[in-house]
Amino acid sequence: MASKRDAQALPAARSSLAHPVEPDPARLDAATATFRMLSDPTRLHILWILANAEADVTALTEACGASRTAVSQHLAKLRFTGLVVTRRDGRRIIYSIRDGHLSRLIREGLNHADHIVTGEPTHE
Repeated sequence: MASKRDAQALPAARSSLAHPVEPDPARLDAATATFRMLSDPTRLHILWILANAEADVTALTEACGASRTAVSQHLAKLRFTGLVVTRRDGRRIIYSIRDGHLSRLIREGLNHADHIVTGEPTHE
């Protein structure tokens, strides 16, 4: 059973998912820049990995099958555009996805692709 505090926090959590503002040129430009970064299969794979857990360059290289140089270059672009953030862990740099909106966007995009590839009917 949810506590009173949880019940009070729930509407705020729901409202943070929707931003019912008519997109102006600045918002459209920002969204276009994000989608541009998602248009590369390697970058999208890296972001999908980071949407599930933070990782360093070595783990990302092993997981996505690209060269270390390619992964590093993609991470630099993603970091420059603000889609990923970093933190130090000793000598390693750990990457994580910037926010929940981006994580959900990536998951939904790949779920949509799964329906296209498998022919499974779409749903709400």
